[in-house]
Amino acid sequence: MPAPSPRPTDLDVVRDSYDRVADNYVDLLQSRGMGDVRTHSWLKGCVDAFATQVRELGPVLDVGCGPGQVTAYLREQGVDASGVDLSPRMVAHARRLHPGCTFAVSSATELDLAPQSLGGVLGWWSLFNLPRDVLPSVFASFHRALAPGGEVLVATHVGDDDVVRTEAYGGVPVSWTTHQWQPDQLRALIEGAGFALVAELRLPADGAQGPGVVLAGRR
Repeated sequence: MPAPSPRPTDLDVVRDSYDRVADNYVDLLQSRGMGDVRTHSWLKGCVDAFATQVRELGPVLDVGCGPGQVTAYLREQGVDASGVDLSPRMVAHARRLHPGCTFAVSSATELDLAPQSLGGVLGWWSLFNLPRDVLPSVFASFHRALAPGGEVLVATHVGDDDVVRTEAYGGVPVSWTTHQWQPDQLRALIEGAGFALVAELRLPADGAQGPGVVLAGRR
């Protein structure tokens, strides 16, 4: 029996919300450096390690790329990276800001990826809106798409809550839920999809709140 997936109306609501906040998000990104991995040494280290591991294995897909800043960073590191995002407005910004990269509109739940066609998959703070019962099937699709030795890098919000957001990025009205994950829970889901843990980062070290990053390889 296939795993459940979000109802189309749910995707539409989240897509519309990100379309509305896209302009403000890009303004914040450019004025404050928000989302730039270069400004966070530990997070930059994670992305750099991922780039080193997958650079020679094949193309890398940045799933939920937003305006494409991490996709572009991976390209600078010599990775054949492209990006997809649910929001057409985010993709429009990505294409404008990073014309040397390739971007497309797509949901993490609707990717049509050929088996063993990718060297890596990145989910950089981009999967937390997916319902909890949907995420396992998404990780399974990543596993099928990776070549042997390929890796997935996932970063998300750590916690135990499902935070309903009604406004974001300067008071723009939105409708989405941020599903927080404890690192152990996230790791178990990834391993359940067939991956083997390579590395894990918790900030702060006790993992109670803050970023959680998991790097895992295809068995």
